[in-house]
Amino acid sequence: MLITFTALYLFVAIVIGLLAATKVKNMGDYVSAGRSLPIWMVTAMVFAIWFGAETVLGVPAEFLQDGLGGIIADPFGAALCLILFGVFLARKLYRMNLLTLGDFYRIRFNRNVELIASVAIAVSYLGWVSAQIMALGIVFNVLSDGSISVFNGILIGTGVVLIYTLFGGMWSVAVTTFVQMIVIVLGLLFIAWYLSGMTGGVMPVIEHAAQAERFVFMPDLNTIAMLAFMSALLTMGLGSIAQQDVFQRANTAKNESIAAWGTISGGLIYLVFAAVPIFLGYSAFLINPDLVNHFMAIDAQLVLPYLVKEHLPLYAQVIFYGALLSVIMSTASATMLAPSVIISENILKDFIKGLSDRYLLLLTRGVVIAFALLVAIYTLWSLEQETSIHKMVENAYKVTLVVAFVPLVAGLYWKKASNGGALLGIALGVVTWLSLEYLFPGLEESLPAHFIGFFMAIAGMILGSYLWPKKPAPEAVQPDDNVTPISPAQPG
Repeated sequence: MLITFTALYLFVAIVIGLLAATKVKNMGDYVSAGRSLPIWMVTAMVFAIWFGAETVLGVPAEFLQDGLGGIIADPFGAALCLILFGVFLARKLYRMNLLTLGDFYRIRFNRNVELIASVAIAVSYLGWVSAQIMALGIVFNVLSDGSISVFNGILIGTGVVLIYTLFGGMWSVAVTTFVQMIVIVLGLLFIAWYLSGMTGGVMPVIEHAAQAERFVFMPDLNTIAMLAFMSALLTMGLGSIAQQDVFQRANTAKNESIAAWGTISGGLIYLVFAAVPIFLGYSAFLINPDLVNHFMAIDAQLVLPYLVKEHLPLYAQVIFYGALLSVIMSTASATMLAPSVIISENILKDFIKGLSDRYLLLLTRGVVIAFALLVAIYTLWSLEQETSIHKMVENAYKVTLVVAFVPLVAGLYWKKASNGGALLGIALGVVTWLSLEYLFPGLEESLPAHFIGFFMAIAGMILGSYLWPKKPAPEAVQPDDNVTPISPAQPG
């Protein structure tokens, strides 16, 4: 019965996504929903960016093991990213009328910077999308009592997400995400209420966690611990700012004010609501400590799914797994679309001259299929390596922190930032990061190599911009012929 309800839910999600696909008439519709969405839809999509598999399965698992200090990257770093983007970047980028974030690097710098940054952004999504698909595989395995292996669940999950992402693009993402957000919020709140009745309320769970020192947030007051803490926070908080999906959601707004406030409100809601799955996961200590001890030794990500399956009635299980599937699919669909758009618009398009909007849309859909296959392969490989969902997501932002973040912020806020500075910063950052990781693999535990690479990228940007200053140019930045602009439904 539970599998039947789950299959029905997946079918409904696909139908909604395909109906939304009828609104796609051109590349602007496919990528940014015609820049026509109100604040409530933008907020819902921004919230759903981060509220994915890692929030419901990965974050509670890390909290069970390491407390608040173990989840500094997510949700704290993730919420920081969204708030900073809304405050400092959303309005400026919205005014430029871009199709992708990669277009910014071409307009502000040159084709070389665009190509390098776009490749880095696209590559970073591999781990993030794979984390969602891995979660779908786990859910199908748990729901079927092992009849569907995680391997086969990964293949099924990839196919489901691919179908409505392929045809509907951002319109499908927007509509399905709004419906899924309602299911997520109401479903998880109901499950929290139900479990609190089994634990004697919320306070016993909080008191148990406090006694177990799970609320220790700040690290030890020594240099190494503080640097590791800041690295975890800023890798997610800054590295994920230079991402197509964050920009893409803000860019669907009717105007720049909605772009900014929709992103900020989505980040704040995410930070608050991330406490719900943490409460759900930790309540297992009071309900069934043997279950917790069993799965802590095997895979802490399975604690919450099995707690629900073994202790809640069927209707509550349907609600939980409906919410969980909503969480995963809303994130997976958008994170599959974002790199595909970057690859077609900023990497492949320049090599195919005279590509019309219609054929660019076909190319993008082709890339969605290819990227989905790559995600499936990488997810299956990660399954063999026993990589956790939380770690897959956290690792995704190292490359964008080192390569894409510095030229993005410097290009927006520092007039002296030049092509030479961007390229030197990227080169120094990447060489430093990869060299340290290869030569000193144990350094990651104390001072992560990518964090050092980030500071070298800043130094390279400053040094290169003074050594090779940019040529005088008009103050106003206008898209060139190689950039596909979007015609907003209403002027920003």
